[in-house]
Parts: sequence; C-alpha cells; structure tokens
Amino acid sequence: MERIAIFIDGPNLTYTMQQLGWDIDFGKLLRYFSRGGRLLRAFYYASRREGEFDPMLSFLDYLDYNGYTVVTKPQKRYYNPATGQYEIKGNMDIELAIDMLLLADHIDRAVLFSGDGDFRRLVEAVQMKGVRVVVVSTIRTLSPMIADELRRQADEFVDLADEEVKREIIRA
Repeated sequence: MERIAIFIDGPNLTYTMQQLGWDIDFGKLLRYFSRGGRLLRAFYYASRREGEFDPMLSFLDYLDYNGYTVVTKPQKRYYNPATGQYEIKGNMDIELAIDMLLLADHIDRAVLFSGDGDFRRLVEAVQMKGVRVVVVSTIRTLSPMIADELRRQADEFVDLADEEVKREIIRA
C-alpha cells in the first residue's frame, strides 16, 4: 500500500481559496488526497501572531485535533525602509522543505499544496529519492496561483478548480 504524506503551505492555500471563492473541508481533503494509500502524516504550516489575539488559533486547534500536524512559528515584524512601513513576515518554506526531505525515505507519494516556485528544487530532490510528488493549486484564476516551473516539475498537477476535486473537498 502506498505511503502518503500531505504538506500544506497554509498562507498559499488560503490565498488560493480566496481567489476561487469557496472553502475547503479539511477532513474531506485528507480522505480525498490519501485515497488508495495509507496517510502517514498531514502537515499544515502557518505563522502565528505573538502577544496578541490571533483568530487563526481556533482553526489551527481544529486541525491539530483532526489529523494534522500543525507547524507554526511567530511572525516577525520588521521595518521596510523602501516603503517606510512596518511589515509582517512569517515564511514557513524552510520548515516545510525540511519535513518533506526528512520523510522522503518513508513515503511513496508527497502531496504538496502550494504554488510557490521556490519549492521546485525541493520537489526535484524528493523525486530523486523515488517519491512521486503531486502538486495541488490552480491555474484557473485571473492570475495562475502556481508557478509554471513548479507545475512542470511535479509528477502530477491537481487543479483545485477541477469540478471533481471541488465536489469532493468543498465545505458545505
């Protein structure tokens, strides 16, 4: 039986869903994307606010109780001299990449929810370890949500806007 791990770039998926105009049922997502195999891990990566109320906490808690390993780190606030404004940074790419590489020897399929072209080299490295990589995003928005180089590198690309996929994972 094929061993599967799911890796969700939370901010990227959230923005993609805003562009598509519908919400995901994360329980249905686990069942749909682990069909035909055994789900070893499902990771959800997100940065969190530090020292103030974060509306994401209840959502992350829900995921944690429903089959996901939630990986977070505090957002960093920094001054951008080019804009003269304080900005928030909470990139989780390194955490996702490390986890996928660490699990590569124990899985047959990695399902990556992201359109970030920075993951192209990660996908290639994991493929060289014999893992089949499925990338999930969409090209059916005004501006495609997936970098072309990531889509080309994937063994399989699943478009979230595909009617069958939407029907299986949409939140009622």
